[in-house]
Amino acid sequence: MVTLEWTGALLGLLGAFLLATNSRVSRYGWYAFLAANVAMIGFAIGIDARGLLVQQIGFFATSCLGLCRAQVGPQALVKPE
Repeated sequence: MVTLEWTGALLGLLGAFLLATNSRVSRYGWYAFLAANVAMIGFAIGIDARGLLVQQIGFFATSCLGLCRAQVGPQALVKPE
């Protein structure tokens, strides 16, 4: 459980740092957030923390939205005509 907790914490910090740089690599912070959310969801399930689980599911959804808006996901590979 400790591994999931620390992985989630460090990836969350990395995501925040990348977005705060406001550079061309900032959009990849959403991947770090997404990975952090997955780790923290696993951690919340492992310690039976339902409030944390609900929060991380919500953050997972906002991370997916961030990926879509930053055009980092698969849709970024499709060139507009």
